[in-house]
Amino acid sequence: MRKVWEDRLPEALARASRSDFYRPRLEGRVSRTGPDDLAVLPLTTKDDLRAGYPFGMLAVPRRRVVSYHESSGTSAGRTTASFHTEADWEEMLDRFRRGRTSLGPDDTVLVRVPYAMVTIGHQVHAAARAAGAMVVPADARSTAMTYRRVLGLLRDLEVTVAAALPTEPLLWAACARETGGSPREHAPHLRTLIATGEPLSDARRNRIGELWGCDVVVSYGNSECGSSLAGECPEGTLHLWADRYLPEVLDPATGRTTREGNGRLVVTTLYREAMPLVRYDTGDAVELSYGECPCGWALPRIRVLGRWDQGVEVGGRTVFGSQVEEVVFGLPARLGALMWRARTHGGRLHVRIEVPEPDAAEAVAVLTGDLDAAFGPGCRVEAVPLGTLVPLDELTRASHVAKPRYLSAAEEDTGLAYPAPAAP
Repeated sequence: MRKVWEDRLPEALARASRSDFYRPRLEGRVSRTGPDDLAVLPLTTKDDLRAGYPFGMLAVPRRRVVSYHESSGTSAGRTTASFHTEADWEEMLDRFRRGRTSLGPDDTVLVRVPYAMVTIGHQVHAAARAAGAMVVPADARSTAMTYRRVLGLLRDLEVTVAAALPTEPLLWAACARETGGSPREHAPHLRTLIATGEPLSDARRNRIGELWGCDVVVSYGNSECGSSLAGECPEGTLHLWADRYLPEVLDPATGRTTREGNGRLVVTTLYREAMPLVRYDTGDAVELSYGECPCGWALPRIRVLGRWDQGVEVGGRTVFGSQVEEVVFGLPARLGALMWRARTHGGRLHVRIEVPEPDAAEAVAVLTGDLDAAFGPGCRVEAVPLGTLVPLDELTRASHVAKPRYLSAAEEDTGLAYPAPAAP
């Protein structure tokens, strides 16, 4: 990796220096800054991106920009802008195609991630079309695309690959439980689920795979950096694309960075044209390590724990949602726990889980013991009825859609809107 960084970094810094934001920061430093000298440059933060909205980070003439995107809004504060040239898109799709998901003309790909402003949906859509697959644009934020309708599309269109936030297939499974039939009966052709947009523990990943009878492939990235930052090798290990990004691991307590370890992920883009980023603090808590992988890739392994600012203190240490999730989904699948929420009280965890009433006592006893073992004694578990955390009417709603109607043959006043036909 070092040779790649040495070769690519000067050009990356030169491109960045063409933006209004980086021009004063990098003046006189482009030719004198190598991989070992990056620490002399200040970090770029989300607040910097927000302050530079809309064009402060843009490093190419606007006529070369082919798409504009924004962050998904998962962090507090104003959204952040992201621009891409045609070359940026080609490089982005090249990264996606490296991963473990193979697409071809016989595939039907359901894209169930946000399309509006966010990059990942368009990336999967474009990659599927380039491979000759049929795309089903089932936007995760469209009121027309209810969970019942997703189940119908999975079945009726014989979907083979789906891309979604990891929460989605659990919601689909809960909808299937309420409307009848097992998840696999609704999606008998599904072979791969691409999970993206959220940290995913091994336990939840395994549960999703069991529910749907499919392979679960993880993709990690963000809109600011150009979508995919990491993908899985054939062995199922998540690798950071360190030949496209120069990574650092930040210790927020000291402000120092290292090449590996635990902390916040900082990246410098090496190929980005429209919006190069230098030492961008993603805000993600990660574990980054180098070493041999059976796949033979000379790329670091990465484990994503969650947003750094969303960690909570439990028993004197910082805990992230993915770590609690690992314990929750360690419950036996037969207990039917799909939805959970947690908070802290007095430095101890209070976890609520939805489980069928006959299994509530067993679930509480098992999960309490497992949480105490993982995070220290004093954890509290409360079993709540199905539909408490995620309302059943939201799971099973047939349609949210309304269209304007100005003329009616009926005598009664129907108003300006009428509901679209309910999904079967």
